[in-house]
Amino acid sequence: MIDLHIHSRYSDDGDFTPESLAVQCKEKGIGIFSVTDHNCVRANVEAEEAAKRLGLGYLSGGEFECIYNGRNFHMLGYGMDCRDEAFAGLEQAVERQSRRASFEMLEKTRALGFSVTEEEMNQAAADCFWKERWTGEMFGEVLLGKPEYENHPLLAPYRKGGDRSDNPYVNFYWDFYSQGKPCYGTVAYPPMEEVLEIIHRAGGIAVLAHPGASLKGQEEKLAELAAQPFDGIEVFSSYHCEKQEDYFLETAKRFGKLMTCGSDFHGKTKPAIHLGEAAAHRDGQAGEIILKALKEGGVL
Repeated sequence: MIDLHIHSRYSDDGDFTPESLAVQCKEKGIGIFSVTDHNCVRANVEAEEAAKRLGLGYLSGGEFECIYNGRNFHMLGYGMDCRDEAFAGLEQAVERQSRRASFEMLEKTRALGFSVTEEEMNQAAADCFWKERWTGEMFGEVLLGKPEYENHPLLAPYRKGGDRSDNPYVNFYWDFYSQGKPCYGTVAYPPMEEVLEIIHRAGGIAVLAHPGASLKGQEEKLAELAAQPFDGIEVFSSYHCEKQEDYFLETAKRFGKLMTCGSDFHGKTKPAIHLGEAAAHRDGQAGEIILKALKEGGVL
């Protein structure tokens, strides 16, 4: 079993240490994994050391937010030299903007009619590595935990039985705090071309993450985007239905792109997403397809 999209506590919305993730992978029967934190490669040394102790295969990784034609995308990097100073530069650029963006989200959340304080948000971030950042998932957790909003209509879809209740916190983020949504906190991410150059210069391969989420409702645009010089497409993802997977698989083959799979496991922000379950309905076939593709591509 393979899982090449996992987040540790070095992501602003992840829960576990890299060593804990390695142990969980071992317990789940995952033989090859990668920790791909948001705009950060800090986890890789710890994760690789833990993988070696446990007899697991490890591929260095990161997930970097970038802009193409005015739209936000996530680019996964694999196998790169994480000591390259450019990765620290990407992390620092986001960190410089994060506090201002957090307060922007706070004001926009209040504009929706919700009462939420700085103290409540600081408490939500208290156990996180990045204590100065507030995320859309944190806002969702705080608001859904307030008794006075138990029957609030905007929150109903995220409560038990609602159509967005499978992963309520991250769904709240996608619906209210992602690009173009009412509570989006503006961050100037680098152009896709710059991120691709950094990954490639460090000896890595670049893979477009979860196109079914980034291009939701406009999946056909992947064919246009595939002309860009990234190396692969995350075909199998917890965000993708089987129809999307089939389309992304065909597109990857058509444009000569590698295919990868990843659960996008975080922990409590995505409780319905489990390690190693990027394409459970294919009964393990995804891992076989990806392993073959990565070996043929010289990645493993």
